[in-house]
Amino acid sequence: MLLCLSPAWLMKVPAPGQPGEAALLVSKAVSFHPGGLTFLDDFVPPRRATYFLAGLGPGPGRGREAAELARDLTCPTGASAELARLLEDRLLTRQLLAQQGGVAVPATLAFTYKPPGLLLGGDASLGLRLVELSGKEGQEMLVKEEVEAFLRSEALGDILQVAVKLSGWRWRGRQAWRLHPRAELGAVVDTVLALLEKLEEEESVLVEAVYPPAQLPCSDGPSPGPGLAVRICAVVCRIQGDRPLLSKVVCGVGRGDRPLRHHNSLPRTLEVALAQCGLGEEAQVAAVRQRVKAAAEAALAAVLALEAGLSAEQRGGRRAHTDFLGVDFALTAAGGVLTPVALELNGGLCLEACGALEGLWAAPRLGPAADEAVAAPLVETMLRRSARCLMEGKQLLVVGAGGVSKKFVWEAARDYGLQLHLVESDPNHFASQLVQTFIHFDMTEHRRDEENARLLAELVRARGLKLDGCFSYWDDCLVLTALLCQELGLPCSSPAAMRLAKQKSLTQLHLLRHHGPPWPAPSLHAVPCCPLESEADVERAVHQVPLPGVMKLEFGAGAVGVRLVEDAPQCHEHFSRITRDLQGEADHPGIGLGWGNAMLLMEFVEGTEHDVDLVLFGGRLLAAFVSDNGPTRLPGFTETAACMPTGLAPEQEAQMVQAAFRCCLGCGLLDGVFNVELKLTGAGPRLIEINPRMGGFYLRDWILELYGVDLLLAAVMVACGLRPALPTRPRARGHLVGVMCLVSQHLQALSSTASRETLQALHDRGLLRLNLLEEALVPGEYEEPYCSVACAGPSPIEARLRLLGLCQGLGIDGPSYPVAHFLSHFK
Repeated sequence: MLLCLSPAWLMKVPAPGQPGEAALLVSKAVSFHPGGLTFLDDFVPPRRATYFLAGLGPGPGRGREAAELARDLTCPTGASAELARLLEDRLLTRQLLAQQGGVAVPATLAFTYKPPGLLLGGDASLGLRLVELSGKEGQEMLVKEEVEAFLRSEALGDILQVAVKLSGWRWRGRQAWRLHPRAELGAVVDTVLALLEKLEEEESVLVEAVYPPAQLPCSDGPSPGPGLAVRICAVVCRIQGDRPLLSKVVCGVGRGDRPLRHHNSLPRTLEVALAQCGLGEEAQVAAVRQRVKAAAEAALAAVLALEAGLSAEQRGGRRAHTDFLGVDFALTAAGGVLTPVALELNGGLCLEACGALEGLWAAPRLGPAADEAVAAPLVETMLRRSARCLMEGKQLLVVGAGGVSKKFVWEAARDYGLQLHLVESDPNHFASQLVQTFIHFDMTEHRRDEENARLLAELVRARGLKLDGCFSYWDDCLVLTALLCQELGLPCSSPAAMRLAKQKSLTQLHLLRHHGPPWPAPSLHAVPCCPLESEADVERAVHQVPLPGVMKLEFGAGAVGVRLVEDAPQCHEHFSRITRDLQGEADHPGIGLGWGNAMLLMEFVEGTEHDVDLVLFGGRLLAAFVSDNGPTRLPGFTETAACMPTGLAPEQEAQMVQAAFRCCLGCGLLDGVFNVELKLTGAGPRLIEINPRMGGFYLRDWILELYGVDLLLAAVMVACGLRPALPTRPRARGHLVGVMCLVSQHLQALSSTASRETLQALHDRGLLRLNLLEEALVPGEYEEPYCSVACAGPSPIEARLRLLGLCQGLGIDGPSYPVAHFLSHFK
């Protein structure tokens, strides 16, 4: 992230193949480093910007130069002069907020000369009257009639004062307020007529209500002197999925008989500001905050909806969008309820005020506000848009297409502008029609991966593919992908590391021998186990591994064939059943039988089960996300329920992350997105297994929803040798609790009350989150979950109760599948 203090440090150069657009290059900038270090750097050759955010201004000088630099760039921009003009038009924004956002705005009478085309004429909404003038002169009678009607209107309620002001881009920050008593019709009319002479096209004169300081419910009667007024500034940011999110609220407090502006009051928190005005009751303050949040987020939603209908020229470029918004509110008491009324929108004043408030908590007095930087959601958006810019047009080879649960990959690739080339064994796979190049290649026999990697590398070269990266998210193809990357000289974890992680007994036995340094060593998290290839191995294993134990396929996926075994006869019985039923890929495609059907016996450890999804780059941990799993239906281990974010105490969560990280490093997994399954026992985390790929089922979807981080985008960036910029301490924006549906338990419900169409309709209405994992309702002894259904909530308790009610109503809950029991871990 670079700071350019002069427009001369930047230059625009025409972008090849993109007529009318330019790339932005940085030749000089201030750079920032950990520990508060800054440097003034010269870049030779200049660096290409992947995101641009500028301070814009209407007049001559750097603001105008910045506006010119921001126009029609190939990189994303967080603002433009064209969008700023719209935000600075108070009449347009008030009409927009009142009509589309349902946000309270001051009662306003507007006289406009040649209004912008985006304005609607007449009485656009209650309390907002627009009068279009045919000229700037000879309007005395019309102005008098309209002002008189407005001053007598019910829209003003018991307001005693009105303000008259100019509205438009030219008047930003320098328009004079003229305050008049409501009863002085002549003075108001004279002021309007005087200001009409200054109007230019698309500008207006506003007559608006001036709200008195709210008489707060806890005030101890009238105080001597003028009352205190509160001006509320809210910063709201555009986050993942183009959704608005309130970032921070800051307030100014001043005399109620004077206009309260940004720079004539000290910034303070909402709680402190309301307390100074006499409102200290916690529930009432929380209610005000919630109303401010709803109004601010509705304001940005309305602005984004307006932008969506604008052309690239109207926005100032194809990639110009408003990424954050400041909303100024007055606090009024309407009908006994404290209501925020939106006065204006701004680009940077509210952000500046919030920054000033954060300055109170600067070192050496770090406090709670230091962890809640107003710019954090904005920075996440900047980094995400920058990443999309970097990845657009990248050429990636995908090895293995997967099933219906991975359909999101193709949708996301199109959204990110990725050029995908697919290697797949099934010549009729639906994804073959969704990629740039389809290479049909039978890779189901994974014991020939080294030979297949050489053959595939030759096919890639013969087709002349110029690849930026190669990756896979499909268990069976991970070792082949690593070998292929090695052949093509592309970034990836080593084939040896992938083999270690892929074979479950090898993983545990290798880590058991890994005693460090550093300490704590991975051996602390590994579990005793024994590989099984014959009945003789089973006999030996029952004397080496403490029972009860867990038997599973060495290369298995989806918990297929995993079983709790309590004694030697059960071990022999289960080994014989799996050896008989699951011999090759045709018996159960996609669970790893292309590697053979060898098994292992490992010690069963008591504890709660958790997933840790990690992003690693160059052996460094960039991000980690911990989720909780509900109790499984023993003796099987198919997942039943999950919750995110974790309910573990912070220290336990940190232990889980470090255990997962150290186990990956211990196996040599240095670059990629990995899913590590662990149990938290009384003695600490114990490893179940490492999946050396992006987490499956619902995990990518949930992490994207709660944290705004796309594991798929992170995976393809790492595959291209690019370090993803991710929040070091991601904070969840809510809670998700979900339950799995199984065909063996829910066939009747899935065919009627909880049909795919019903679940999809509930998903579309936002009542649940549906992740479809299988295409057909086919019951079987060795089954995987058909789908996951989840509910969101501001707390895990609320999300859990919503889900339980939904499952009872849909018929998913029942005596043989007690959802309440599966959710019991999340209390």
